[in-house]
Amino acid sequence: MKDRSERLKKIKELIRSHRIESQESLLSLLEKENFNVTQATLSRDLKYLRVSKISDGWSGYYYSLPTDESPPKAEQGYIQDVRRGIVALEFSYNIGVIKTLPGHADSVALALDKLNLPEILGTVAGDDTIFVILREGMTKEDLTTSFQSKIPEVDT
Repeated sequence: MKDRSERLKKIKELIRSHRIESQESLLSLLEKENFNVTQATLSRDLKYLRVSKISDGWSGYYYSLPTDESPPKAEQGYIQDVRRGIVALEFSYNIGVIKTLPGHADSVALALDKLNLPEILGTVAGDDTIFVILREGMTKEDLTTSFQSKIPEVDT
């Protein structure tokens, strides 16, 4: 039987090299590598490694290892809210209109406020629409650049 440190190393390797969406999938991959482990042990290993499930923003979740480059956990949640809810972004001078899925405007507006994008002075949310007021001197291109650096999955 292989020891815990070898198993933890293999778990990290598998998560880095595969898109793993469930513990069952990870257990199967571990078995192929001759690691016989229970679901409870795997769950403890994932907690020990601080593995989290990250939304891909569209179709599901997958396991991810923490990195120094990852945004703080709270910021990741706000980014996920924006990804999940935003449909379109249009501008007229310094006022933007963000279309969201029905019922998502308030969570997307809150997320944008909490992300502290320097281009945004404030937001006003309805049910599926958000008004975004840009700071003086900021442009749509400035906000688009900021979106692409913080939330590259959002098509602006």
